[in-house]
Amino acid sequence: MSTVKVKGLKKSFGKNEVRKGIDMQVSSGEVMCIIGPSGSGKSTLLRCLNRLEEIQGGSMTIADKDITSSTIDINKARENIGMVFQQFNLFPHLTVKDNITLAPLELGRVSKAEANDVALKLLDQVGLNNKADAYPKSLSGGQQQRVAIARALAMSPDIMLFDEPTSALNPEMVGDVLEVMKQLAADGMTMVVVTHEMGFAREVGDRVVFMDGGYIVEEDQPEAIFDNPQEDRTQDFLNKVL
Repeated sequence: MSTVKVKGLKKSFGKNEVRKGIDMQVSSGEVMCIIGPSGSGKSTLLRCLNRLEEIQGGSMTIADKDITSSTIDINKARENIGMVFQQFNLFPHLTVKDNITLAPLELGRVSKAEANDVALKLLDQVGLNNKADAYPKSLSGGQQQRVAIARALAMSPDIMLFDEPTSALNPEMVGDVLEVMKQLAADGMTMVVVTHEMGFAREVGDRVVFMDGGYIVEEDQPEAIFDNPQEDRTQDFLNKVL
């Protein structure tokens, strides 16, 4: 079963067409890693998947919902699409626990007691069970990103989208965030990950997509992409980054 189906996706900024008829599918429980040079449109594609960017053509279905339909309540649909950004976007005036419980409580999904219980379990899952009452400013970048992951998971999403989640981190903090993501993958979470961490893409990805110039240039299993790329542009990129 495909959790994500994209067909003929087109995205323009003014007269500049940056996504050019993209087709892709992500099956339930699959981890798709998207790699490519800066400016190739990886992050824009990811933002299109929850309509943070509006598209100019094509269709997108996520968890059996056509999110390009004119009748869909996109805010309701987004409740099932977790998103983790490069920046952590935590509310500085709220504790870690309150950051995590905010959305489920405001949407009336659970009681306060249930939300707090879920938050504490998620903090344990991301290795921060002693930080529930801390404020974001007291946390390292890596810790804040793990809180951001826990916050997204609090909504029990069908899919998690990661937009270069380690790019803003000190190198020594990257490993802790990637370990959380590896565990999510092992637990069967459907994930689309835009990343420059080639080791993660090779180890955790079920499929790797290489993008350049607004196109999907090549798509295959990690060992095929990294060990035997078929396209010259893919080979050139990997020769520079590996």
